[in-house]
Amino acid sequence: MPFKKIINELWLFGLKQAYASIFGGFLLATMIITSYWYPLENLHRYDFIFIAAIAFQVLLLATKLETMRESLVIIVFHIVATVMELFKTSDAIQSWTYPEEYVFGIGNVPLFTGFMYSAVGSYIARVWRIFKFEYSHYPSKPATLILVTLIYINFFTHHYIWDFRWLLLGLTILLFYRIKIYFKIIKTHRHMPLLVGWLLVALFIWFAENIATFTNIWLYPNQSSEWQMVSLSKLSSWYLLMLISFVLVSLINNVKIRRVGHLKIN
Repeated sequence: MPFKKIINELWLFGLKQAYASIFGGFLLATMIITSYWYPLENLHRYDFIFIAAIAFQVLLLATKLETMRESLVIIVFHIVATVMELFKTSDAIQSWTYPEEYVFGIGNVPLFTGFMYSAVGSYIARVWRIFKFEYSHYPSKPATLILVTLIYINFFTHHYIWDFRWLLLGLTILLFYRIKIYFKIIKTHRHMPLLVGWLLVALFIWFAENIATFTNIWLYPNQSSEWQMVSLSKLSSWYLLMLISFVLVSLINNVKIRRVGHLKIN
């Protein structure tokens, strides 16, 4: 491939990725800016982020930068994530805390937090559409639903019984190891192993998590007295949570399977 074409594809790939990340990027930028400058005395910072997230969603829909299907993913994942947040931040568990005050919240959870998880679902839904994803193989939807249901349950039960995450990661590899994801940048579909693609997304989320904790959005117990980087072990959690989001998106999208000479819609 000519060098100029490689540069053009990389540039366009970056632009499309930035567009796909527009909601998550907005949230992260809002967190960073308000951590250094927040002049509103009568509105808590967390509540401002919640209102800003809703307003930005409305703007995306009004300008057709987001489809109704993509907004549906955001709503569903917001609910799923908030339920988990209520459990994880409960007085009995306290996996992490939200140190600032808020009005818009339930229990120990400010309502803007669901949008942080929804940003992952929003990204996957949008990147799926922009890059016209196709797959070399893809397991049945019932199999993927069973897997992500077990993953979601394990986020709760590992506090009381053995943590099955490594077994679930093994099942994920077993179910998806043959799959290549094909993505179109300009005209030609490029491809990579789907498991590698997920790892790259999980790594990006881990970087964003470090920024979020640094800006005091939430804190893990070991960050309460002094901030330190989030452990790399959190990558496994983000990998599994991102898989839940991916499967939710697959339920509203056509899964295009590449075959020799033709495509099959799953």
